[in-house]
Amino acid sequence: MEKVVIVMPAYNEAQNVALMVHELFSKEFPKIDGVEMHLLVVDDFSPDGTGDVVKNLMKHHKNLHILQKEKEGLGWAYVRGMQYAMHKLHADAVLEMDADFQHPPRFVKPMVDAYLKGADYAIGSRYIKGGSVPSEWALSRKAVSFFGNLFIRTVLLNFKVHDLTTGFRLSRVKGVLDKIELEKLMDLDRFAYKVDLLYQCLKNSKKTVEVPLEFAARTKEKSKFNWKEMVATFTVAIILGIKDKQRFIKFGIVGGTGFVVNFLGLEILKRFGFTTFMATLLATEAAIISNFIFNNIWTFKDKVITKVSDIFVQFFKFNLSSLFAVIVQPFIVSGAVSIFGDTSLVRLGALLFALFAVVLPYNYIVYNVFIWRTWKIPKFSR
Repeated sequence: MEKVVIVMPAYNEAQNVALMVHELFSKEFPKIDGVEMHLLVVDDFSPDGTGDVVKNLMKHHKNLHILQKEKEGLGWAYVRGMQYAMHKLHADAVLEMDADFQHPPRFVKPMVDAYLKGADYAIGSRYIKGGSVPSEWALSRKAVSFFGNLFIRTVLLNFKVHDLTTGFRLSRVKGVLDKIELEKLMDLDRFAYKVDLLYQCLKNSKKTVEVPLEFAARTKEKSKFNWKEMVATFTVAIILGIKDKQRFIKFGIVGGTGFVVNFLGLEILKRFGFTTFMATLLATEAAIISNFIFNNIWTFKDKVITKVSDIFVQFFKFNLSSLFAVIVQPFIVSGAVSIFGDTSLVRLGALLFALFAVVLPYNYIVYNVFIWRTWKIPKFSR
């Protein structure tokens, strides 16, 4: 039987935690068939007695657990809880959930259902059909929530997922959560860590599903989120956005270097009397050699090919995959020359067009899928 553990940090939540335990164990868990549901409360020795409340309730609920630790911050509470759920409780999936009822307990079942249907990562989304934010929120707060989420989606260039700032998320352990170095997540003392955790889970997940979530207002006390938390969250998102695009930026720089090799080779060979077609062909091969060397030692250095035999094999594949460029560029340059005249400016313009409109996009896909295999496409990455 699958085991799903809800990890629920609860600092000074004595007023909420007893109600939450009652809602989950008496009303919601019985609705979920074929799954062993557990609740792990992570308490940082709350001065209001949250831990004592949970310990008393544990006498009546065998699947209720508590993990008490020194106060380190929200992110650390989730990390310690996830580690405990994976290694001590042997969870198959972990559901992040707050104790303050902003994540209504009735939405636990739809999240678990999504997991049982094959989702590696289920996201409780406020911004898809059926989801919502509290109607009692002021317009300004609704705007901050909506546009803040839109900003992060834009920075990460992820528009498939509609809610990247939600904290209600279920992760499969095997292949998703167990692949993440949880203690190295950014900004673990703030809410901002959630963006890094979501980013990495999305990378590891083969199937991500969004489940509608009607986000609720707190029933007790006030929200702990503030402007400092928002700035920290945006900062983490920007760092991840830059990190995510580093490989493409490097690829572009290497491609630019290859272009210089290509253009200079073309001009030199033309001056030695080669035809435009043959000069372009030879110059393109010189650029391919240059691109292979620099991509191997820099762009894809985490996948660097070092064995001599492998280098020759991969270089052959690299040339084969670049055959498209070898064929296309001479035809584009020769065509431009025949139409506009055989000048350095025309050849330069034709090479630029071939490079940015055709060759770079094609090569980036091929290199990631076939050569250094950084994109996990099942059919091609076996």
